[in-house]
Amino acid sequence: MKYVVDANVGLKMVLPEADSAKAIELQERFRRGECRLLAPDFFPVEIGHALTRAERKRIIPIGQSAALFDSIVDPCPELHPSMPLVSRAIEMSSQSRASVFDCLYLLLAEAEDCAFVTSDRKIVSAFPDESRIVELTRL
Repeated sequence: MKYVVDANVGLKMVLPEADSAKAIELQERFRRGECRLLAPDFFPVEIGHALTRAERKRIIPIGQSAALFDSIVDPCPELHPSMPLVSRAIEMSSQSRASVFDCLYLLLAEAEDCAFVTSDRKIVSAFPDESRIVELTRL
């Protein structure tokens, strides 16, 4: 089984949030080779940005981002080039009002013929009829 995971799911692997246990379970399955995790090539940058933002908001102590980053990307989900999907993502974003980033995750899942796992309610509600989107809570 393979899944595209977004940064929201990745962050739940290291930050205590709702559904963190599900994200950690998914990461453990990945580490044991029971599933494949995929993400667009900007996934590590998005994770790094979110972690340093969590430091600035005092959610995590200053200096903890690097260690948490390593926990998420070791091993890293298979990274796939986002550039070939950007034009379609922009069109999709304009029509759906979802972010271009979210559309890229969804388009990667389409290209790889797999599910897109997220905990972001905005993307779920932007595409209510999209069967590829699986909420982390339902995994």
